[in-house]
Amino acid sequence: MPLSPPASREALHKRAIEINGYRRTDGLYDIEAHLTDTKSFGQANHDRGTIAAGEPIHDMWLRLTVDETMHITGCEAVSDHTPYRMCPQAAPNFSRLAGLRIKSGFLREANHRVGGPIGCTHLRELLQQIATTAFQTINPARVRREMQAEGVQDRPGSDRTDTRISEKMGGAPKIVNTCLAYAADGPVVKRRWPHLYTGPDQEPEAAAAD
Repeated sequence: MPLSPPASREALHKRAIEINGYRRTDGLYDIEAHLTDTKSFGQANHDRGTIAAGEPIHDMWLRLTVDETMHITGCEAVSDHTPYRMCPQAAPNFSRLAGLRIKSGFLREANHRVGGPIGCTHLRELLQQIATTAFQTINPARVRREMQAEGVQDRPGSDRTDTRISEKMGGAPKIVNTCLAYAADGPVVKRRWPHLYTGPDQEPEAAAAD
């Protein structure tokens, strides 16, 4: 279901972010992001003369290469379009992220390496989304490969694959109460971690039928 119909309005700015996860033939994973900013009108610019309507103000790429334990083995950034001539000089500094691990505190550690005047605000903004995409890429891939090796086949309506993926992400200690679906009083927690369930003993529909 889409959003409600908007008020009459004029399009001014468009930011597009696409992030893809890949498994490489060497067993590592590439998480690759592309960000563009465009406007519906042209504007003068000191370093570029004029930025035409629809021409990217920002056009940037960021790739993290990580292993299955979320350690970053390499990082590459490219800034194809920027509003200032010096901006692309920040991109090579993102190679300093190699050696970090995507885990709790990752963004803080990354900011120590590429924060402030040695980095780029827009490339740094991609890091949080790249991190979550890494989890969405690697953990399901590991579970799928393990289940195939075990000869386990899931069936429609089964919770088995999703349960195993959530365990790869740290299980209940990392997940319970992080969102509506994983609320301690909700049906998912009741089904997966009944010892942590805090809701009513019966579902509302079942209770009403009694």
